[in-house]
Amino acid sequence: MQHVSIAEVALAALLVEAAIGYPAFLYRAIGHPVTWMGALLATLESRFNRATLPVGRGRLLGVLTLSVLLGVTGAAAVTLDWGFSFGLIGTGLLVLAATSLLAQRSLHDHVRSVADALDKDGLAAGRRAVSMIVGRNPDRLDEAGVARAALESLAENFSDGIVAPAFWLAVAGLPGAVLYKATNTADSMIGHRTPRYAAFGWAAARLDDMINLPASRLAAIFLVVGAAVIGASPAGALRAVWRDASHHRSPNAGWPEAAMAGALGLKLAGPRVYGDETVDDAFMGDGRRDATAADIHRALRLFRAACVTSWLLLLAIILISRG
Repeated sequence: MQHVSIAEVALAALLVEAAIGYPAFLYRAIGHPVTWMGALLATLESRFNRATLPVGRGRLLGVLTLSVLLGVTGAAAVTLDWGFSFGLIGTGLLVLAATSLLAQRSLHDHVRSVADALDKDGLAAGRRAVSMIVGRNPDRLDEAGVARAALESLAENFSDGIVAPAFWLAVAGLPGAVLYKATNTADSMIGHRTPRYAAFGWAAARLDDMINLPASRLAAIFLVVGAAVIGASPAGALRAVWRDASHHRSPNAGWPEAAMAGALGLKLAGPRVYGDETVDDAFMGDGRRDATAADIHRALRLFRAACVTSWLLLLAIILISRG
């Protein structure tokens, strides 16, 4: 497939996914590619991982487990990519397959549900809604904490749930996007700094950090542009990224989080509680800490503008490639 055709597939997949998302009836009927990847990984992890393993052996088994996951999912993606490479119907099926790897609509809807819950039913409902999208302990969050958690999730997942799979789809077709998603799924499941996963999940966490580098920077740029479109502060976003992004404990999450914080005049990240563990992280942005449901709605406008910016970039690439 020509590079221009890959870019066209990526743009079409983004547009279709924004319009219809991943249908609920399809999820109920067959699940989702991420659940399939997760099921395979869970089976492998339960067989090979032990918290008592020496560090070197744990890392080796983690590398082998990740290799099996990538080998199986990559082979399936290459087969589908070849099978869908014939004719208009094949291209349409390829676009539909690619939409399952993107999360614009679902992310938007989940984050909006947090704002709606806070607006209509108060803190308890907001905590329940935010617990669907973050791993931290919702019972330790006040209303501002719930809003900040939703905003941070929106920023980070804009990068690794939308920009990154679209980037690898545009660069390497369906196999590239599938391999990215498999790695990201592995990182979310086993890439934790806990006694059980510190060694076994080492390879997944390091590889995920590497392949998210370009997308996290692009996501920050899209948010800066989006800030200009909606009348937020692109200058504030740039300042926060320049000053704060590199201080985040993640080499990637700080970029979109800092951009969103600076654009909206907020201060995000900082110390947070996951379960019973407090994670001491740097602050992103230097604005207000008292985020509200109204800030979530503003962030969703910024998110939509940033998504459209990514679409326009792909369109520009397609037009330039055509000459």
